[in-house]
Amino acid sequence: MEVCNRSSFSSEKKLSHQIQTETSNEYFGFDWVIFLGTGYWFFWSIVLLSLFGILAAYCSLLVVLAFLLVWEGYEPNLHWCHKILVLLVILLSSFFFWILCKFWQDRWLTAGLSLQIFAPYAHLSSITVMVILSWPVGFYLIRLEEEARIRRYKMASDDRERTKRCNTLTKLRALQVAIGLPFLLILLCLYVLPLGIHSPCIQEEGKLGPKPDFFGHRGAPMLGPENTMMSFEKAVEQGAYGLESDVQVSLDQVPFLMHDNDLRRTTNIREVLPNASLTHSTFFRWHFLSTLNAGKWFVQSRSKPFYKMKRLSKADRERAENQTIPKLTDLLELAQKEKKFVIFDLNAPPQKHPLRNTYVRHIVSVILASKIEQHLIFWLPNFDRQYVRNAAPGFQHVGRLFSIERLTKENISRINVDYKRLFYRGLREYKAANIKINLYLVNEPWLYSLAWCSRIHSVTTDNIHILSQLNQPYFLMTPGYYMFMWLLMDSVSAVLIVTIFYFHWWRERKKEAFDNASIRPDSQSISLQKRERGSQESSNLSIKPPFRVMESPWTLAALYPALTKNTKKYPGSRRLLVVPKKTASEPEQVKGTIKPLMPHEDAVRQLASTKKSFESMWDAARKDTFQTALPSLNMNKPTISSVEISQSATESENTPNSKSSQESSLIMFSTTTSMFSSELLSKKN
Repeated sequence: MEVCNRSSFSSEKKLSHQIQTETSNEYFGFDWVIFLGTGYWFFWSIVLLSLFGILAAYCSLLVVLAFLLVWEGYEPNLHWCHKILVLLVILLSSFFFWILCKFWQDRWLTAGLSLQIFAPYAHLSSITVMVILSWPVGFYLIRLEEEARIRRYKMASDDRERTKRCNTLTKLRALQVAIGLPFLLILLCLYVLPLGIHSPCIQEEGKLGPKPDFFGHRGAPMLGPENTMMSFEKAVEQGAYGLESDVQVSLDQVPFLMHDNDLRRTTNIREVLPNASLTHSTFFRWHFLSTLNAGKWFVQSRSKPFYKMKRLSKADRERAENQTIPKLTDLLELAQKEKKFVIFDLNAPPQKHPLRNTYVRHIVSVILASKIEQHLIFWLPNFDRQYVRNAAPGFQHVGRLFSIERLTKENISRINVDYKRLFYRGLREYKAANIKINLYLVNEPWLYSLAWCSRIHSVTTDNIHILSQLNQPYFLMTPGYYMFMWLLMDSVSAVLIVTIFYFHWWRERKKEAFDNASIRPDSQSISLQKRERGSQESSNLSIKPPFRVMESPWTLAALYPALTKNTKKYPGSRRLLVVPKKTASEPEQVKGTIKPLMPHEDAVRQLASTKKSFESMWDAARKDTFQTALPSLNMNKPTISSVEISQSATESENTPNSKSSQESSLIMFSTTTSMFSSELLSKKN
């Protein structure tokens, strides 16, 4: 509400000041600004909030999906329409955020003011959220700790590898600190936060002040069309302490109730006289104003000024459709009848109006002529206040957010202020000076509860039918009860968080023990293989697993019958005659391509002829020969069973090398033959 001075103001300045005043309204300040710019009344705030809510939720989903893709190592390739949508949402959100910061700065004060009543419950809710967050935080911290421990045990002796692992450990520790330290600091701050909380609704039992009275803002605008007799009567039915309105003066000097400067929003002026819809309402005569309908707009769903309006009954709907613009005297008559206080904002007529400079004195004369009791009038306009004191000494003068010195000088004991400005500019000082306070606009129950706990005397509200039903403030509690809830919540949350962290640690240890149990048999087999490899290397044999012992494709019986008989006593010599076992995948053509190596017929005859001559000396030399030739071969004597055990493990490995194995077997045979030949020659010599 704004009182205009007697000095001339241009219509542009008045419009700008009107916008700034109405933006303090809790419900349709934004819709009112759009109406002033477009001329169409609609609940734009709900539409825009819903639209931006949907877009913000969709873009947030895209961001979460992109984060998950990056986390899994994929590149988030957004469609071009998604990229444009995200860009538009960012630009529009930034634009409207700038609008709010520039033209609705007082709105941000509500956020801080709400903490005075929501802080205790926000504290308890925040601790609950921290307990829930401790589950993923504990999981990641324990997982990072296990990862760091594993990497620390795998430190290599190589300097380069050691430096790389140290850098990895440093990153893991830094990630642990980045996750765990903020969580711990926030939790500690929440634990001690009640020491700095001051809520007026935390007070001892029995110290709660009286319930604040209600001034119906333009009547009861959620139950009937604003500034109509139906609206004021509904406010009286709901137990209003006083009635608040806005007063204009017609061209023929009749004061009437109208908030807007024109008639487009609350009347059917567009249907009756569309060419004059933009004309200031004070340039019409009362005879024409009284014929306009002032209630049809209220029953239309698209024009409802409040989102959560109560559904009208059939009788109230018919009554609202027939409402007209009331005169000031109609309101004064109702107030006198119901013994209700009246407070109103008096708008100065525009230039060229006959009552431009004398409108205050004319309004005072109309009030005095209505025979209403003077103490029922709360005089709010600040212009020409001294004349009002002299003409109507019984009026109760109401000031703005003036200094206490000015209020004392002008003998004003009541102020009508915006709740946001009052709570940030010395509420205690005004209460200490015994100044009665009326707050506007208080529509939310939590805000009314704050005013009640703060011992505010009265409030101006649109939501009188809801606030009048409150029997006690919301969130009221004693200091002892809140301290009990504080300590209990802190203790329980600490136990739960420690339990959650311990559970993650126990689960990781259990998982590690299970993994070690499953890996231990494999490690034992690996160590056994290493020992076998070491024994094979010490015996100067091949490190490959032994082949399965098979019969050679050739035999020594035809060449050296005596040798064959004697080798039976020394089975270790058979290790030289080994070939890989033919696998099932080996083609049958190998049999034909690889022929057994048979000695030449002349060599067989020659050896057979010399058999008798050598036989006598072979018996004497065979023991010495095998004692010198075979000890190195008997250092690691495998049995047939041990060799066969490793058959399955070496079949696949030996298959591609079967040809080379046969060639090596032929070479070993020729080596053995030459060895025995040299022994025979030495004996002969």
